[in-house]
Amino acid sequence: MTSTELKLLTTISLATLLISCGDVEIASPELSFAETFQTLLIEARPGDIIEVPPGIHEFTRSLSLTVPGVTIRGAGIDSSILSFKNQAQGAEGLLVSADNFIIEDIAIEDTVGDALKINESENVTIRRVRTEWTRGANTDNGAYGIYPVQTTNVLIEDSVAIGASDAGIYVGQSSQIIVRNSRAEFNVAGIEIENSTYADVYDNVATNNTGGILVFDLPNLPVQGGQATRVFNNEVFGNNTKNFAPEGNIVGNVPPGTGLLVLANDNIEVFGNHFRDNNSVNIMVYSFALGGRTIQDPNYDPYPEQIYIHDNEFVGGGTVPGHAALAAWHKISGQNSPNIVWGGLVKPGSSGENIICIGEGSEVSFIDLKGGLDPNDVSYDSSPHRCSLPRLSEISFDIPGDD
Repeated sequence: MTSTELKLLTTISLATLLISCGDVEIASPELSFAETFQTLLIEARPGDIIEVPPGIHEFTRSLSLTVPGVTIRGAGIDSSILSFKNQAQGAEGLLVSADNFIIEDIAIEDTVGDALKINESENVTIRRVRTEWTRGANTDNGAYGIYPVQTTNVLIEDSVAIGASDAGIYVGQSSQIIVRNSRAEFNVAGIEIENSTYADVYDNVATNNTGGILVFDLPNLPVQGGQATRVFNNEVFGNNTKNFAPEGNIVGNVPPGTGLLVLANDNIEVFGNHFRDNNSVNIMVYSFALGGRTIQDPNYDPYPEQIYIHDNEFVGGGTVPGHAALAAWHKISGQNSPNIVWGGLVKPGSSGENIICIGEGSEVSFIDLKGGLDPNDVSYDSSPHRCSLPRLSEISFDIPGDD
């Protein structure tokens, strides 16, 4: 008997046994996509494309991918939905630690923790991805929606983030970053670039968040020295949602009504944006030490430097100043926040020259809080800041599918 005949006989005998037991369906079950997805991720090989069909696919535990060169592709941002509303295990929805990763045309909803976390990866493309907590703004929502951290060459485009209790679109401790053509809504922070270098944030919409766009550098993190971020051609309006961050989170200090905050970052260029009806302040630039905050990290530089803000459009806003120093000034003056607010603290020994520039002939409203110690001691004189700084370079790297 040949091996082929033996194999055929064995197959026939097994089938006969299963049929006689009345167990054909159990022996060859049709698994749902959700039941097989993690296996597909584990067994993936570089170059694989994992297709996620239309439908709501429900998961009770985190998913993870560690294989480089994999693409996860759905059928559309509102068609292929990974739902974690009944999640019982895991800290994220999908955790990826792999280079050359692409995810596109998919949604991740209602995770216990972060929705999509990318960790320590290079060459990451996040395209047409939606992360959302469908119950709306709620302290119990996960912290981050789209969340690359310690990544290099990361693109986020045509994506949507809704309902994060920290930041909807967050890139932290990373370098070479593009966030474009995306929408962040009903998050505490809409879009946040933190402790990162060389970022372009443009053509986005940030609305109905507590704070629209944040560019932060914070202490006590492995990667510090945030710098070289351009924020341009964005629509930043109506970011007046009550702050719903869990107690103790740094973004819990962001006042409702904030358009753009630049905190302790260097070499920032802000231009061509449209700011409208952000009730606390449209743009505020300040030191981590403003308000007397203590700093325990000896390696941390808390002072922003070389901030160039020019050619933006402002409509309304500033009616309910929320930052403590700004609110104290407002209580005495009765005035709305100027469109650009400068905290006024400078690095000891610095001349203070060209720390913040608003353009040579700018007429935009401006206030220097002069450290915020005395709400009566402020300056509205923008002439020392009517200066220009060198324009920052475009961020560019190879992007798959970007013709």
